[in-house]
Amino acid sequence: MRYELYYWPSIQGRGEFIRLPLEEAGADYVDVARMRRRGMGVPAMMRLLESARSARAPFAPPILKAGDALIAQTANILLFLGPRLGLAPEDEAGRLWAHQLQLTIADFVGEAHDTHHPIAGSLYYEEQKAEAIRYAAHFTAERMPKFLGYFERVLKNNPEGGRWMIGKTLTYVDLSMFQTIAGLRYAFPRTMRSMQSAHPLLVALHKRVAKRPRIAAYLESRRRIPFNQQGIFRHYPELDQPG
Repeated sequence: MRYELYYWPSIQGRGEFIRLPLEEAGADYVDVARMRRRGMGVPAMMRLLESARSARAPFAPPILKAGDALIAQTANILLFLGPRLGLAPEDEAGRLWAHQLQLTIADFVGEAHDTHHPIAGSLYYEEQKAEAIRYAAHFTAERMPKFLGYFERVLKNNPEGGRWMIGKTLTYVDLSMFQTIAGLRYAFPRTMRSMQSAHPLLVALHKRVAKRPRIAAYLESRRRIPFNQQGIFRHYPELDQPG
């Protein structure tokens, strides 16, 4: 099946959590809003949003089109894609566990975003800088250790050896964990360096994913959008306060 991904063309954002499994699986997909052909690009994504008038219309990107199916919300898309790409457990209990972990990652990523926009996404960072500094201090001192500690324990408690989050093989959850760590390293380099020794399994997981042939090729390609100051993970030195 050929998949169509609809997401903003200039940021990794939540779309990157979808791109990584598609790349890892060597799936046939197009990143519609990044295409420069006539009738494609951002206008195609906006037309999709405007034309989806049904009771099941998506609220916002990322959106995946798979045949007649139109699926939104990152964790929901991955719940759909995982089994089809061979990146999810085969049993129902395993798939529910993967979905639960993905939703927890979504909570973590949402809090990371709020470090630079704690009041409103419609305001510029400079308009809420004082609040962002205060929020980020709590995030780096309390929330980052709590989330990272939880995911470190998930790896440690995996009865299959702790190389992957679930079972013996890579799943989409591992790819999302890789992206989360990469984003945190960009946004909070000092804080992440100070926490590395306490989370060796997560550090090893990040390295393991980065070395996978298709992921390594993707990371070196032009398809991988660099981190920047418009995405979820943004680097403001004044927010990077390791405890």
